[in-house]
Amino acid sequence: MSEIDALIQWIVSLISENLYPGIFLTALIETVFPPIPSEIVFPLAGYVILKNQMNVFHIISVGIVGGCGSTLGACIIYIISKKLGRLGLIKYLKYAKIKESTLQKADHWFEKYGDKSVVIGRVIPGVREIISIPAGIFNMNPIKFIIYTVIGSCTWSIALTSIGYYFGVSTLDIF
Repeated sequence: MSEIDALIQWIVSLISENLYPGIFLTALIETVFPPIPSEIVFPLAGYVILKNQMNVFHIISVGIVGGCGSTLGACIIYIISKKLGRLGLIKYLKYAKIKESTLQKADHWFEKYGDKSVVIGRVIPGVREIISIPAGIFNMNPIKFIIYTVIGSCTWSIALTSIGYYFGVSTLDIF
């Protein structure tokens, strides 16, 4: 079993056995370490809600808890980006498996949409993972950053959790 497979199995059991703390921790980790896709994490949580015959309220609350975990992870990236600056980050991007062209894409989003790019970017795959970097580099107001990140992250998390719940598709079947 590869390291990625082992990580995925750990995440599956973490969410299955500890739904709320599991989704918070997984959302935090997937925001800081992008190899864990939220497109798998949140539908799995929705499926767990369905399989445990929990009511629809849990879709929203799991989405909010996951959005808060994502927000904490985004704040970590924001602070690091703010401290290191663009030139400092460029030398570390390869360790995070982020291409400079991807960072330029996020920069473009931020320049085009300003602060609102954080809300928009948090619901767009490929941008959502890195939108915190230009927000930190361009010194976005931290309170606005947190508010916009919570809104975007919770929207994304609730939507994906709903998909897993309403379609009843087990992410486990993918693996």
